[in-house]
Amino acid sequence: MGKGQVLLAHGDGGLLTRQLLGDLFLPLLDNPVLRRLEDAAVLTADGCRLAFTTDSFVVSPLFFPGGDIGRLAVCGTVNDLAMVGARPLFLSAGFILEEGLELEVLERVVHSMRQAAQEAGVHVVAGDTKVVERGRGDGLFINTAGLGLVPPGLYMGPEAVRPGDRLLLSGAVGEHELAVVLSRESLGVETRLRSDCAPLNGLVAQITQSCPGALHLLRDPTRGGVATVAREMAAACGLDFYLEEERIPLAEQTRALCDLLGLDPLYLANEGKFLAVVEAGQAERVVQLCRSHPLGAGACLVGEVRPGRGRAYLVTTLGGTRPLELLAGAQFPRIC
Repeated sequence: MGKGQVLLAHGDGGLLTRQLLGDLFLPLLDNPVLRRLEDAAVLTADGCRLAFTTDSFVVSPLFFPGGDIGRLAVCGTVNDLAMVGARPLFLSAGFILEEGLELEVLERVVHSMRQAAQEAGVHVVAGDTKVVERGRGDGLFINTAGLGLVPPGLYMGPEAVRPGDRLLLSGAVGEHELAVVLSRESLGVETRLRSDCAPLNGLVAQITQSCPGALHLLRDPTRGGVATVAREMAAACGLDFYLEEERIPLAEQTRALCDLLGLDPLYLANEGKFLAVVEAGQAERVVQLCRSHPLGAGACLVGEVRPGRGRAYLVTTLGGTRPLELLAGAQFPRIC
């Protein structure tokens, strides 16, 4: 792949991200665990099944309605562990600071991380700090790693998905990316929209404990949104995912803003929602469990899994069907 340059779109989770993974990273670093490309790697050590993940956060601005880079770093890492059914335990945090960053700003971010860690029930047990010259770091970047424990007998993954399984969204989509973009861009739009940034491990644990075997596959639709994640999940399973447009939960102000700005809400990033593949016989029970939890109050069944070739489709409100493809470029960069 060695020709060309890195583009912002290489980091948006869409088509160019997949090409970068497939053409550069995977050929050089390939192994059976990495090849699964899940939110977290599940590893076995001394009879224990551990989940391990890492993430980096470059969101701009550092503070936005509903969160900030510190809360985002903790919640994003915790959620990646939760998506493989793990109980998050420990995090590390690496800070890349730009010379000239106000210490008051850094303190606010770390305080927010502490609050989010307490909310998720995890501890930050290791860290690192580096400083780069003024003008080289855009204030503050954070890298995290997370370690969790997968309960005995809990197995989720593409191989568990079957035709007839139902697709479930835990709540309304698109709020995080819009909250970040509207706080950054001069769009002249007044809104009370807030990011949905939140740790999902408690909600996932409630489902796995109350409905063993109900969850076959989980992903949190961050970069690239629900459409991108559905496409990736379908490809991993080798089955077709059909989402019904009229069932997808969407706040009215999100719908209005997307219409105004010409955005597709299915490609907007979320930081406190998940898309789940649920065993059909337990689907209604899982919906009710989600709705009994503050972070799943807007949960809805939004589609189903069918035999196919690993594609994702949207059944529109007009009755048509269109494929959900990976975008070649980001709607907006640096939203997580």
